[in-house]
Formats: sequence, structure tokens, C-alpha cells
Amino acid sequence: MEVTALWIRLLMNVLTLLFAQVHLNSTQESDLAQIVQLFEYSSISFDCEGFKAAAGWTVMRNIKGKVSECVTTWERTTPSACAIKPAYPTDSGEYWCETGEERSNTVNITITAGSVILESPAVPVMKGDTVTLRCRSKMTSSAHIADFYKDGLPIGSGSTGEWTIQGVSKSKEGLYKCSISDFGESPESWLAVRDTELRRETAAPPEPSCHTYLLLRTVFTILMVALLLLLVGLLHCGKRYSICQSFVYGRKK
Repeated sequence: MEVTALWIRLLMNVLTLLFAQVHLNSTQESDLAQIVQLFEYSSISFDCEGFKAAAGWTVMRNIKGKVSECVTTWERTTPSACAIKPAYPTDSGEYWCETGEERSNTVNITITAGSVILESPAVPVMKGDTVTLRCRSKMTSSAHIADFYKDGLPIGSGSTGEWTIQGVSKSKEGLYKCSISDFGESPESWLAVRDTELRRETAAPPEPSCHTYLLLRTVFTILMVALLLLLVGLLHCGKRYSICQSFVYGRKK
């Protein structure tokens, strides 16, 4: 009984540690949410088809703390896709794809009734990349001089409404916005920068992630502990069996 209780306690501790690690990884991924700005009355289309087992994915959204499935208001779609047209400021919020066990990164959609938006990458950019931010006005398609800001401080102006960042580094990560004279200012948009890029190599299989190594190491530890406890249990039972035999033979004599 003592051996069984020890095994159960050890197993529960290992599983608790594994769950905490998975939860931490999920939280870190969700922190990479990007902000995409759109004008009011624009159209939005989400598609989870890029994920494995696409039929099991559903487009979800969080608007002002209320989580629900994305409701399609334009053209016929499946649960793994969602189309909204026209989009209103009330459609602003976080959108993602999920199954019962997995969840994608989050995209933060901002629908503005203003006249200016900042177009920035919809996914985290990689360190060393070149990024171009575009300041657009709903009033006209002509290029305008635009002023750009990072974390509330001016960083420069673009004569064609664009601002290019060469060799992106972690120091470039932050909140960006732009303004066009006589038209207004855009909402802020977060630019996330990743330190490394995950590339798919066709000649070689992908290397296991750190999480995979952690999982394999945990499984190996559980198996080794189970084997050790089994040996201890067998020795304990063998010892008790020998004692019982000595007692029986002693009484017969």
C-alpha cells in the first residue's frame, strides 16, 4: 500500500508540472497578438484552413470580454471560416482559431470610424527583416505626407505615407501610429518581433521543439520511476514471502 501511494503522489506531481509548462507555452504564444486596423464598413474574412485537421477548427472571438464563435454576416462559410461584411467598430476584438485541445495565435482587429489607419504586418516579424508601415486615409487614395510615432514619440515622416524599418530588432517592438495633416490620426498598432525564424526545410525533417524534448524527458522519467518502484515492490513481496515460508516450516517442525 505504501508503494502504491508513493507512485500515485509522484505521478500527480509530474502531471501537474507538465500541465503548468503547457499552460505557460500557450500564454506566451497568445502574447504575440497583432493589431490589424480596418476602416468601418470594410470586409473581414478569417480562415483556419492552414491548420491540421481544418474541419475541427472553429473561428472564435473575444469582444469586450465576451467569448463566442465568430458569426458570419457575408457569404456562406463553414465553422473553420468566418466572413463579416460590413464591419463596424462593435466587431473590434480578438479573433483566433481553436479546437477542443489547441488554439492558434490571436489577431486583434480594430475597426475604426476615423479617417486614418496604419497598415502593419498581421503576424510577428522576424529579427533582421525589413518592415514597411503604411498610413492610409479613407478620404483619398492619393499619397500624403504622414508622420509616424512609436510609443507616443515621433520617429519621422514619410513623403508617400510610408515608413520603412530596415533590419528589425527587438528594440523596434512597440506601439506605432501615424497621422496625416487635415485628416487625423490612426489608432495604435503593436509591432511584435521574434528573435528567431521558423523555416521549413524540405531536405531535412524539422527539429523537435523544446516542448517536445520536455515531454519526452518527462515520459522517460515516469517510465524509469515506474520500473524502479516495480522492482522495489517485487523485492518487498519476495521478502514477505520468504518470511511466511520460514514461519510455516518452523511450525511444521
